[in-house]
Amino acid sequence: MSTTAANSLLEYFKSIDNIKIAVIGLGYVGLPLAVEFAKKYDVVGFDINTNRIQELLAKRDRTREADIELLNSMIKPIAKTGTGLYLSSHIHDLKSCTVFIVTVPTPIDRFKCPNLQPLLKASEMVGKLLKLNDIVVYESTVYPGCTEEDCVPVLESSSGLIFNQDFFVGYSPERISPGNKIHTLTSIIKVTSGSTPRIAGVIDDLYASIISAGTYKASSIKVAEASKAIENAQRDVNISFVNELALIFDRMGIDTTEVLEAATTKWNFLPYKPGLVGGHCIGVDPYYLAHKAQSLGYQPQVILSGRSVNDNMGIFVANKVIKLLIQRDHKIAGSKILIMGIAFKENCPDIRNTKVIDIYNELQDFGINVDVFDPVADANEVSEEYGVVLLKAFDPKVYYNGIIVAVAHADFLKIDFKKIRDNNTIIFDTVACLDKDLTDARL
Repeated sequence: MSTTAANSLLEYFKSIDNIKIAVIGLGYVGLPLAVEFAKKYDVVGFDINTNRIQELLAKRDRTREADIELLNSMIKPIAKTGTGLYLSSHIHDLKSCTVFIVTVPTPIDRFKCPNLQPLLKASEMVGKLLKLNDIVVYESTVYPGCTEEDCVPVLESSSGLIFNQDFFVGYSPERISPGNKIHTLTSIIKVTSGSTPRIAGVIDDLYASIISAGTYKASSIKVAEASKAIENAQRDVNISFVNELALIFDRMGIDTTEVLEAATTKWNFLPYKPGLVGGHCIGVDPYYLAHKAQSLGYQPQVILSGRSVNDNMGIFVANKVIKLLIQRDHKIAGSKILIMGIAFKENCPDIRNTKVIDIYNELQDFGINVDVFDPVADANEVSEEYGVVLLKAFDPKVYYNGIIVAVAHADFLKIDFKKIRDNNTIIFDTVACLDKDLTDARL
């Protein structure tokens, strides 16, 4: 952080001792953020899930995003003033905080509409704690206008204070890529914004003090919100294009990966690959953008068509496997299929909005016995979220009529698929991580 930035930040808070940060929500986004801020500031990491707090205190992190030894060295046993991280699930531990950073989930409901309840409940809780000149920063992905139109009224109602007079807000969209150990929090440029020019500067200075890649101060909160929404919508549309190509080429009997490899030889071809589009961002954010567009009387075409293609890829995979079983004279009802991986991406335990579950459900509807093995995902989370009991280990001696490689976990790449396929087992590679000769089909 530059001297100018430091002076600007301290000018607002008067003293470094007055900067006490509360990070609300200690998941994939909140925990890394809390750890980085705790290197320089007094931080309270808050989560309503008491089990999550106990887990972290016991040196366990199911998200695998934190350096456990570093985290443990920074944790303060009591909520005393000073640099470090205090973990709590008690709201009274947040009373002395002056900056509240909200990182709670923003999911969609079963009708694909934004579910703002976690965000609004967090806003109500924070509102009860607000004092004069406090700042609330939202990192949760939302549609443009949500911070000021939906969250601020809740903050005002709960606090009895006046927005932009007694308290201020900002928005800095999270850019965490779960499981990515190269593009980490501090190495990605952080977009920031604030409800007044001065507050925008203070918030930008605050983030600049921990983000080595630097920050980008957006002209308004709405611009910052929109930038996050289109980041993931753009990726979603691009992936939907190659997914649609995969559906077309499957009917032609052409290998999609080979087509893409040939096309990539041109310097300006974008190397997107087909696959299952899950996770908390890409599979969700486009619906937030579409919701806002529809509320303004515009029916988005490209965004929703892309979502339609990507949402149906799991069903396509399942039905392709059924066809392959029939071609190889396997009996459908009662056959055994193993799905390898249920996380939404490789080498990451994140199971949020995984499209692998669509494959699982579709196969079960055909009367197939489906096992799922994922050495990275948390078995309890999978059971609670999807009702699926994971295998504890992969036994190559157990015969399956078909195996679907749904995620390219490193452990899976060590398996001798040639030996398995020689036993008349069908292998479908959804991520093109295996040699073509080892599979019966791949996306």
